[in-house]
Amino acid sequence: MICLIKLNFLSDEVFGMDEQSKLKKATYHLYTFTMSKLISTFGAQVYAFAISFYILQLTGSATSFATNLVCNILPRAVAAPFVGYLADKYSRKKIVILAQIATTLAIGGLLVITVTSGLSLVTIYATTCILSLTSTFSGVTFSSSITGLVDKARIQRAMSLNQMSISFASIGSPALGGLLYGTVSMPVFLVIYMIASSIAIILEATMNFKLYATPKQMAEESKKESMWQSMGAGIAYLKLQPILLTIMFISFLINFLFGAFEVGYSYILIEKLKMASEHFGTTQGAFAIGMLLMSIYFSIRKEVKFPLLVSKRGIIMMGLIMGAMALPLLIQMSYWTIFAYYLVIMFSFGAMVIIVNTPIQVMFQKQIDDEYKGRVFSILETSSMALMPIGMVLYGFLYDVLPAQWILICSSTILIGVVLLLARPSVIRNAHPELGRKQEEARKKKVGVVS
Repeated sequence: MICLIKLNFLSDEVFGMDEQSKLKKATYHLYTFTMSKLISTFGAQVYAFAISFYILQLTGSATSFATNLVCNILPRAVAAPFVGYLADKYSRKKIVILAQIATTLAIGGLLVITVTSGLSLVTIYATTCILSLTSTFSGVTFSSSITGLVDKARIQRAMSLNQMSISFASIGSPALGGLLYGTVSMPVFLVIYMIASSIAIILEATMNFKLYATPKQMAEESKKESMWQSMGAGIAYLKLQPILLTIMFISFLINFLFGAFEVGYSYILIEKLKMASEHFGTTQGAFAIGMLLMSIYFSIRKEVKFPLLVSKRGIIMMGLIMGAMALPLLIQMSYWTIFAYYLVIMFSFGAMVIIVNTPIQVMFQKQIDDEYKGRVFSILETSSMALMPIGMVLYGFLYDVLPAQWILICSSTILIGVVLLLARPSVIRNAHPELGRKQEEARKKKVGVVS
């Protein structure tokens, strides 16, 4: 009841606010958005860590563990298109808050069952499905709301702070999850998660999701059309945006080809190179630190001028890093040299992830009309999630039958080739006409000097 009263009281009314007041509110949003994402992401990752341990201790079965992963992926892939429709048609603030309330209630339900009858796999799987759905509602809707929450000049900073919160969670959640799992009971752990989720609800309730909303977005929310008509309109809109389509195709293929990295990384270090678990965990931490430091850099630097060009170069570097992962399988190295080598590899890879993602996310926020953001982001998420498990299954099979080093080298070569083809110079010039003019001026100047 308190949440509902808060929701109605803190409406998204923006009429009468002057520009200075809007900027102050946008600054407030930068920090509340970051804190909310940090709390919810941290809670979700610590929960996932603890539940994974619990399942493996309870059953000792990799199949049971994999089933929980499937319960996390499938609902997201299925629900994302419908979430995009809802995010474009209804109050984004209410969707985000209701999703966080549902998360809190799901954890509360799991707590009640744990205290009264004990945890079971079925209960864990059901809770994982619910949390997957609520995170999809919250994630897609928040991504669609950035341009309504902050001014255009600080969109890159907002996206960088979002990445920072994810990086902090990636670094700290395994340590905190291990500490809590070893020192407190499961009911106490769930109570802590509920409290954290409740704090996120309070923060989200104070945000104005229509601070910078456009009149077209307001009109789209009030338009009467069926869900299928609306989703069809989203696809039709996307077809008229060739640059966005190109970026999406690149994204889909990257998610598929990176199955070689995601499966191969653990397989090579643990199975082939016999790296100790604590050293393997340290290399994972280097990945998160690379993401964190690059996110901080993007949060304080000027906005990237040619985002697609920067992301293209970043993807090429990621392809080279993925191929470089095979080097210790081709050349004899000492154990500590291998450890140091993969520390550098993972740190670099984490930094490249931010270099690729942040400029493109900012470009999406600025180029996609507000009234279509939910549907476009949901299409991207659905397709990416659909290809990820296919890539993992395929590469899991390939690593069992082919040498790991050649899988990595071939996959990195294909990745670089795909990016060079799909993001060829003509596409870059179409995305950034000012870059084409700049290059033409430089060419004329050079010809003039030679003459």
